[in-house]
Amino acid sequence: MAYKTDIEIAREADKKPIQEIGAKIGIASADLLPYGHDKAKVSQDFINSVQDRKDGKLILVTAINPTPAGEGKTTTTVGLGDGLNRIGKNAMVCIREASLGPNFGMKGGAAGGGYAQIVPMEEMNLHFTGDFHAITSAHSLLSAMIDNHIYWGNSLDIDTRRVVWRRVVDMNDRALRQITAS
Repeated sequence: MAYKTDIEIAREADKKPIQEIGAKIGIASADLLPYGHDKAKVSQDFINSVQDRKDGKLILVTAINPTPAGEGKTTTTVGLGDGLNRIGKNAMVCIREASLGPNFGMKGGAAGGGYAQIVPMEEMNLHFTGDFHAITSAHSLLSAMIDNHIYWGNSLDIDTRRVVWRRVVDMNDRALRQITAS
């Protein structure tokens, strides 16, 4: 029996329009800031409008000890959301920039796996909603400012032996983790 790869499963997924997904839990189209047809951010106005509600539960999936393959937080989160909906609960999953790991020198590329994954996988792992680019640009700009300050005289007397602020690139490539600059 041949098993499908994660990418084959992801590409065969029947994705619903983000407005339909939002409507399922009471988020109007006007409160969704779309990124394409199948993903969006929720407006701050909507978030503010539901602050007084008391009937909700939050389940946080987290981990502390990384493994070469990752901890499985995204796969667990997606599976938990699917399972809760399957037993009749009104559940929604929120993934917080799951692939942010590469920006801070840790594992990334976290779309989950098998039938418990986030689609579109390529967008999740590459640029999600565009925030990665802003994060990497801001982080690298600060790195350049520190380097430039030191180069032009270091009037703040920064101890160059203790600077640990790294450059970042939004790329999920394990080979890049071992590069040492300077």
